[in-house]
Amino acid sequence: MAVSEANVLEALRSVIDPDLRRDIVTLGFVKNVQIEGDHVSFIVELTTPACPVKDQLKQECEERVSALEGVSSVSVEMTAQVRQRQTAPQDLIPGVKHCIAIASGKGGVGKSTVTVNLAVALAQTGARVGLMDADVYGPSIPLMLGAESERPYTQGNKIIPIERYGLRTMSLGSLLEEGQAVLWRGPMVAGTVKQLLEDVDWGELDYLLVDLPPGTGDAPMSLAQLAPLTGVVIVTTPHHVAANIAGKSVHLFRRLNAPIIGVVENMAGFVCPNCGEVSRIFSGMTGEELSQQLKVPYLGSVPLDPSVSDAGDKGVPAIISAPHRPQAESFKEIAGKLAQQASIFSMTRRDLTQLSDGSERPKFSAVD
Repeated sequence: MAVSEANVLEALRSVIDPDLRRDIVTLGFVKNVQIEGDHVSFIVELTTPACPVKDQLKQECEERVSALEGVSSVSVEMTAQVRQRQTAPQDLIPGVKHCIAIASGKGGVGKSTVTVNLAVALAQTGARVGLMDADVYGPSIPLMLGAESERPYTQGNKIIPIERYGLRTMSLGSLLEEGQAVLWRGPMVAGTVKQLLEDVDWGELDYLLVDLPPGTGDAPMSLAQLAPLTGVVIVTTPHHVAANIAGKSVHLFRRLNAPIIGVVENMAGFVCPNCGEVSRIFSGMTGEELSQQLKVPYLGSVPLDPSVSDAGDKGVPAIISAPHRPQAESFKEIAGKLAQQASIFSMTRRDLTQLSDGSERPKFSAVD
């Protein structure tokens, strides 16, 4: 009996996206079903190129369709299209599909390092990624990307971002003279955050990662109020002090109706380069324990590795300079889970930053 497109789609209805908990046909992922004799081919278009369950879904699709009578071979092409969000007339970044803030309560936890490497990890999957350095008091992104001597140029009334390692990036540090200090009060900080969003030609981006200054001051509040945030990632280290202040950042963003995407633990454990044994150098609250306490997803941990800070000082992200070390794999896994959570947010809720009632925020379980 010859197989039909209806047979193929019916078989694929048993393939469930584990994050969205609906079948891929209903979600509109299955496209361009082609049947040539006993060979079936089709496209599965996911919501992010960084999907961590892409291989699992592909295998399930092949198994379900191969089991149909009259099918001897199956070809599945896995693609991705980050879903466009709804934009308001006053939207400062209409071409950006996901604006994600990276925050911490305490300085010195490696937030900027984590931001840079997650941005590169997302770009390596084929996503279009921007990186905005909103740490107006201590902008470090230009140094970490080896772009401290580069200056952006203007085109019309827009600033054209600097491009490094597949990222479009802009930082106040790229506009200041070397060593120049910023002596600003609150309104000037808020104005600068708005200008970095509005006056930069970010173009069409799947993800814009924003490196925030530590703490709960003007920059985090301004970003949450000005930008259509998909959500916030909290970076912490295994210290009780860092975890305590990170918790305060979570409470701030919740008060501003900004969803928390999850917690990332940096400097988690030292991996011996000789034997591979992992030793915990710090004995404070872990990122996983903090995420459980705050009831937010745990995105993963990055091991303590001297190559990470060394790479940042040399202007080459660690995920590029040392791609085979454990930290590189951690950054890739965390980037996948970050994209995963962003897709869940965009596919299951309307623009969460526009909710007036904080009780409407969805509650997401921790990522396995």
